[in-house]
Order: sequence, then structure tokens, then C-alpha cells
Amino acid sequence: MDLATLKALKPTEFSEAADGYRSTSDMGSAAKDRIDNQIVVAMRNSLTSKAATAAIKQLAELGKNFHYIQVECGLVSAALEAFSYEVGAAKSKLDAALEGARAAKLTVNGDGSITYPAGGQESEDGKTPEGGTVSGLTDGTASAVGRQAANFDPNPNHRLAQDYADQIAGALREATEADEKWAPKLRALKADDDLTVSDKDWADASSDTKGVSEAGRKYLDSLSQPPENGSPKDNAAWWDGLSAQERAAWISLRPDFVGALDGLPAGVRDEANRIVFDETRGMMQTELKSLPAPPPNEWTWTSAGGYASKVHTDDWMEWYNKYGNRYDHLTASLKGMESIQTRFDATGNGGLPEAYLLGFNADGNGRVIVANGNPDTADHQAVYVPGTTANLGKSDGDIGRMTDLWRVANTEAHGDSVSTITWLGYDAPQNLVEDSPFEHYAYDGAPAFRGFMDGLDASHSGDSDPHRTVIAHSYGTTLVGAAAQTGHLHADDVVLAGSPGVKVSHATDLDVPTGHVWNEEADGDPVPDIGRFGHGGARWVVPSDPSFGAHQMTTDTDGHSGYWDAGSDSLRNQARVAVGKGGNVHLKPPPDPWAHVK
Repeated sequence: MDLATLKALKPTEFSEAADGYRSTSDMGSAAKDRIDNQIVVAMRNSLTSKAATAAIKQLAELGKNFHYIQVECGLVSAALEAFSYEVGAAKSKLDAALEGARAAKLTVNGDGSITYPAGGQESEDGKTPEGGTVSGLTDGTASAVGRQAANFDPNPNHRLAQDYADQIAGALREATEADEKWAPKLRALKADDDLTVSDKDWADASSDTKGVSEAGRKYLDSLSQPPENGSPKDNAAWWDGLSAQERAAWISLRPDFVGALDGLPAGVRDEANRIVFDETRGMMQTELKSLPAPPPNEWTWTSAGGYASKVHTDDWMEWYNKYGNRYDHLTASLKGMESIQTRFDATGNGGLPEAYLLGFNADGNGRVIVANGNPDTADHQAVYVPGTTANLGKSDGDIGRMTDLWRVANTEAHGDSVSTITWLGYDAPQNLVEDSPFEHYAYDGAPAFRGFMDGLDASHSGDSDPHRTVIAHSYGTTLVGAAAQTGHLHADDVVLAGSPGVKVSHATDLDVPTGHVWNEEADGDPVPDIGRFGHGGARWVVPSDPSFGAHQMTTDTDGHSGYWDAGSDSLRNQARVAVGKGGNVHLKPPPDPWAHVK
């Protein structure tokens, strides 16, 4: 960038353009929400024809288009703001140097060099030190040489001119670097000339997000920064203090960070996490398509040792050794994402409220936090913690349990608003025998759970404090116990189902008011008796034991996984606790102390 261009440049014009793209992004977001949560819901609830089904499908695709517009225009806005910031800083340096040169009566030439007049003390032969012209020296070595020459010159104008010439050259260099960095980034932010948002489009959007985020570090660093190791209340205060421009920049440049930040409003986390969700799904689908498909002849029979046995073929083993682990991770993660999308698409079915994606990450076993209804405005919040084998790929059942609970709780609430949340925010044990006996999964995940619960409190915007219930299953109850044992749980009630033990020995140790711990143990559930030896309290006490002090709710389901069966008393009892109607819960009769005599 030359001197004339930078002098004439108006960085505010780029900032104004960024405002326009940000407005377009906001319109795309609003249009997507209206289509997904109003128009499609109304059509689904009132129309049942084939034409309506086709129209709903087309509208869903239109909603995807608007979401893509939202994401890409948000990135364009952030990129323009970042360019405006960087080139604006360079122009400010140039303007200051030009003003200084003018004040010193130096002549700035069109190429950025500076002509200085004769000046200084006369020499012994009566000559005044001559004037001259210097160019800016931005290279470290050249600048040092030039500075040394100017310092030894008896003409002080030489030193001053060199100083301003260096400043001008530095400003031009910074402006050129900003232009060379941002021009290709902005050119890359364009969509295909069609009406289909494909997996490849979302994969490209993910690449765009990473590219703009990395290039925009200086700009992002110039904005208000989140508190380091801040509490959810600190995070909420930081977000509340941001301007609309700053919020948009954080969401566009760091959606993964914003979506995971406890204390921020549910709508904000949902917006950020849906960007991460769609971009991740696009990347994974694209990568999966690029992998060779597994050979069709996976199995063969062998008679080694005189016994027939079924083994993998050599072709299949060769493929699996090269691609198998990645293939399995991609297919499992995409299966989990399909479960999340299915919940998004179910909004309005039978009055089911909008879903909020409060956490999402496909790394490792994955993370997913899905709320039915907005917890920020709900009168009652219920947070469910799943147990052993829970992961993103198997999230369908855990999301479905809280969907079913919402339907029953909404009926029991008699007009109060309810939000039920599936919280898979920790690394759950993945193997019943090899992993679940160990307690570190619970203690490692406890801080994240407490942070989420504190965040629900910090982001709630209702007129009064909500009633908050923790519902946990299997090893999830162990995590809840570890969280209460090592910190504040921030809950009013705790419901435990199929618990192998909660690390503490009595209900009063679970950090909720006395009388607000509830337990379910179904017939045929072996986990409480088996698990007590690894996760029980003193003398291996578990919540199902009378000495623990929990309310023992009736169950009409069998085994370890039926506590959320539709129409069951087990589910209905949980719903009553979740809406603060513990007095309506059906309890098991107390044990007969003379049963052993009889």
C-alpha cells in the first residue's frame, strides 16, 4: 500500500460495511428461527397432507440456507471489522507522523521519503550542515545503520526526518500486511451459486471460521476479554458489558468458546453451539465420504485347530488397521448428531418447546447438553446426568428421556414453565466392568457439572428464582455425589435412579435441603447392590438403603434402564419432584423392622 492510498483510506467505511453484514447476519438468524420454531411448527400441528410434508421439508432446507447466511455474513462482518481495526491503527500512525513532519517543517514526498533542510551549528570553515532526503528504514539492520548515520550528522533535521520517515514506512508496512492478509480471507467468504447448503459448504464454513479467527487475533485481543478463570457470574457480567459489535465478533470468531461458557444466556450459547454443530457435521460427513468404504466381505470361516470359527477377512483387517478407528469415530459421532438434529426437528410435536443446544463437542467421546425449553425463563429446571456408556454417539436415549420427562412434567406443572436438560458434559465410563468401578470419572467431571449448575443460576432471567432439580442415573449419581461432596451443588432437589453409590453416606451430605433427596430402585436392577462396593459411602451405604435417608419412590419398571418408560409411575414421580410437588410423589412403604422375625 502506497502513501497516497493510505492517506486517502477511510477505515470507518469498512466498519460501516461490517455493520451491514452484521445486520444481514441477524436477519438470517431471525428468519431461520421463525421458520424452524414458528412456521414449520404451525404447519406440522395443523396440516397432515403429503403436500404439507413436502412443504415442511422445503422450509427446513430454507432454514438451513438462512443459518448459512447468518454464519457467513457474521464472518464477513468480523473480517471487515478486523481489517478496519488493523488498517486504522496503521493510518493513525501515518497521520501522526505526517502531522509531526509538518510541524517540524519537513517535506514529505510522494514515496514516503522526507526532505530536510540545512541546519545545525556552522563548522569551523563557516559551513552550515547540508540538508538532504531520507527514506524510511523498516528492516531492523538497515534501520540501525540509518539511525546511526543520522545520529552522527550534526544536522538535527536529519535525525528528525529519519525518525518520521521510519514511522511512515512502518505504517505503510503494517497497512500492506493487513491488506495482504485480509484480501484473500474476504475473497474466500462466498457461497456456491446454488440453493443447496451441502456438507461441503459447512466444511468450508468451518475452514472459514478457523481462518478468520486466526487472522483476527489482534482484533479479538482489542475487545473486552472474558475474565480469566471467572465464575459463571463473572462470565455473565462480562457478556452483559459487551457491545452488540463485540458480542457478534466473539460468536463469529470463537463460537466454540462462547458456546461452552457457563453463565451466558441460553440463547447465546445455543446460537454459538449450532454454528459449531453444523460446521462439525459438515466436516465429518465430508471426511467420512473421503474414506474408503469397508470391504463387503468382513467375515470368513476358518477351521484352524480342527474347530470352525468366524474371523475377519484379511481385506477387512487391512482396511480397519488403516481407517477403522477414524471410521468408527466419525460414524458414531454423526449418529449422535443425527439424534440432536431429530430433537431440533421435533419442536412443536405435541407442544414440545424449542430445543437449546447448551454444549457440543465431537472430540473423544463427545459432549452434548440439550435443553427442552429455555432454562433462563423457566419456573422449573431439571438437569439429567447419564451414567456408564453415555457418549455423543449414544445420546439419542438420554435426550429422549428428558423429552419424555418434559411432557409429563409440563402436565404436572399446571401452567408453570419447565425446562428439562440432558447434561453429558463429562467423560462417562465407557465399559461397565473395566471403567465404572473407578471413581475418577466422577471427581474429574464434578467441577464441570457444578459450573453448569452455577451457570443456570447466573443466566436465569425470570421474575423469581427457579426450582432446580438434579436427576441422575447409574454412574451419573456417583458424579452428582462427588460434586456435592467437593463443592456447592446449587440445586433444590436431587433424584437418584439405579444408583451404585454417591460417595457419601447420607442424604444430608448431598447439599440440598433436608427431605429433598429422592431415590428409585426398580425390581431387577442389580447396580445398587453391585456398585455399593466401589461407590457406596461408609460401610458401603447406597441411596437405596434405609439408613441413607432418601425418600424411596415407587417404581413400576424393571431393570436398570426403565425408569423413564412412557406412562410409568417411575417417570411420573420424577416429574412431580421436578416441578416442586414432592407431596404428590408415591413412596414405597417403610421397611418392616420385624420382617426378619416373621
